[in-house]
Amino acid sequence: MRALFLATALFVATAAQAQYVSQQPGEAQFRALFKEMVETDTSVTTGSCTAAAEKLAVRFKAAGFGDSDITQFSVPEFPKDGGIVVHLKGSDPKVKPMLLLGHLDVVAAKPEDWTRSPFKLIEEDGYFYGRGTFDDKAQASIWADLLIRMKAGKAPKRTIKLALTCGEETTYAFNGADWLAKNRPELIMAEFALNEGGGGRNGPDGKPQGLAVQVGEKTVQNFWIEATNPGGHSSVPRPDNAITDLTAAVVAVNRHEFPVQFTDTTRTYFTTLAKVMPNPVGPAMARLLTNPNDAEANRIVSMDPTNHSVLRTTCVTTLLEAGHAENALAQRARANVNCRMFPGTDPGALKADLEKIIANAKVNVSLKPPIRPVAKPTPMNPTIIGPMTSVAARHFPGVPMLAMMSTGATDAIYITPIGIPVYGAPGTMIDADGNGIHGLNERISVRSLMQGRDYLSDLVMVLANPK
Repeated sequence: MRALFLATALFVATAAQAQYVSQQPGEAQFRALFKEMVETDTSVTTGSCTAAAEKLAVRFKAAGFGDSDITQFSVPEFPKDGGIVVHLKGSDPKVKPMLLLGHLDVVAAKPEDWTRSPFKLIEEDGYFYGRGTFDDKAQASIWADLLIRMKAGKAPKRTIKLALTCGEETTYAFNGADWLAKNRPELIMAEFALNEGGGGRNGPDGKPQGLAVQVGEKTVQNFWIEATNPGGHSSVPRPDNAITDLTAAVVAVNRHEFPVQFTDTTRTYFTTLAKVMPNPVGPAMARLLTNPNDAEANRIVSMDPTNHSVLRTTCVTTLLEAGHAENALAQRARANVNCRMFPGTDPGALKADLEKIIANAKVNVSLKPPIRPVAKPTPMNPTIIGPMTSVAARHFPGVPMLAMMSTGATDAIYITPIGIPVYGAPGTMIDADGNGIHGLNERISVRSLMQGRDYLSDLVMVLANPK
């Protein structure tokens, strides 16, 4: 899931895309790889990630990777949800590996709703159209293309590990990143990982206006809140009512404000914004950094929905179900509460908080599977952030970069618990309208894809060859 939200004070809407000449060799080969990936349906409903992984394996073997360098994996229960791990061996065993992470699966698309076929790559008016062109086959293709090109040259100091997995877009699907972390961690173990989640925004002229590196993210955790009752005939209402109890609980949860919290990333983020945001927002951010309990500063900063979410755990009701007949009192009423937990929040502790917020013994709160790992704050490591910034200065001169914590979620949630800090790499620019990600007519500008390829290629080369 591509999760990129940038401050509106720095980043605005987009228009036509300008021409861009790629700086990296092999553009024709890259275009062919990208086309093959987009035109391989990998949605959970009608597609196969295993098929995409098999096509990639053919390309890696043709580039000179041996069988020992390539691991294709799946499980019998989900034969179409396979993935691939590829190792490009480094020259210096003293330097720890790095991991390039991406996902092959895409959100389902109904062809009848699209203007163009979702599983055919179409270049039109400066854009590539197709499901997954942005999320996440752009970055997955850039990673694969880069390793193929690097194989023909001098070995980097670090071993570079590439993991392209399935299941990121679907809650109850087999998740390859989770499976690797639990069953084959040696295949992906690394000093750090580069992942989706970062990127940047284009301006009205199609040129980059801001870059972002994702440093940490929240954990998604769903809860059931449920009220039960003996019920009865609707002609004889009773004071105890399952729907009434549930409604009161839903209102209490939806209106509750969790306390302000900061990680190193969000502290840096708001410190940067405080210097450029107008009054009263900028000064309020500075005050909130000094005193997280400043209620008035919290109110001002939280008027922006994104800032509000970045500052705290959030919980909101997303699904309701109740009753069994029009003429009967409900015997059961329940709601799904979707929480985005601030890094370090234990789901069991949040369950106890929800019980206190609801304050009604008749309403049961329970964790709803899957129960994901507790998100760990990712460090603002200067040996990672520094090269990102210096390489960006060459590719995007004068474009500011922010470090951000995502309010969404990626497969980083499965990778960080085994000791691999994950960074959402900047470089691939998104339009203000979101490029149709998860929606209709998904697209990426040709300029954004090629410029992102150039930047990410140079970034990986720098990080893979530390001085």
